[in-house]
Amino acid sequence: MGYRINEDILNNIKQEAIKNHVPILQDVSLDLILTILSIKRPKKILEIGTAVGYSAIQFSRYLEDSIDSKIKTIEINENMYNIAIKNIKDMNLQEKIEVCLEDATTYLDTLDENKESYDVIFIDAAKGQYLKYLKNALRLINKRGIIIADNVLFKGRVLSDYNEHRHRTATNRLREYLKIINEDERLDSHLFKIGDGVAVSIVR
Repeated sequence: MGYRINEDILNNIKQEAIKNHVPILQDVSLDLILTILSIKRPKKILEIGTAVGYSAIQFSRYLEDSIDSKIKTIEINENMYNIAIKNIKDMNLQEKIEVCLEDATTYLDTLDENKESYDVIFIDAAKGQYLKYLKNALRLINKRGIIIADNVLFKGRVLSDYNEHRHRTATNRLREYLKIINEDERLDSHLFKIGDGVAVSIVR
């Protein structure tokens, strides 16, 4: 088991997020991901899209019991970043969870895979940028690592004939994301049609 969580504080974080319409992992999707993490027991996790820190805190339960095990999570919104910092500090997890106030679409390009790589990479940020995130995830993931992407069905649009202008770009890019992970011979990928869709890709 990873790090102990104060369930009362965690529930307050969850309820505040719901009240303020902050998108956090749906319970059914969270359960799937925590099951994967409980088997994998990752030493290093990279999360793209922090929001209020709810998922990173949950993931810390299943970090490898090691002094240098860590989660790095990236958030572009300064208000969300500040809330996440507070929530993580309230959990006394600031030594285990590093929150970066950055635009992941450019920040990820600066990371050197020879100096930092990850056992699990979780993508849950701007849907229209999933292809950029995937490109860097493939570069930064360890052998036998796992890339997990949430919301890949985009409220049913991705597997329907949806073609309205408002969400067309994001929908098409998510379709391309699923196509790439299914055709890439380096990956063993599965789409779980739960929540808003969770794609899990294991590096062969």
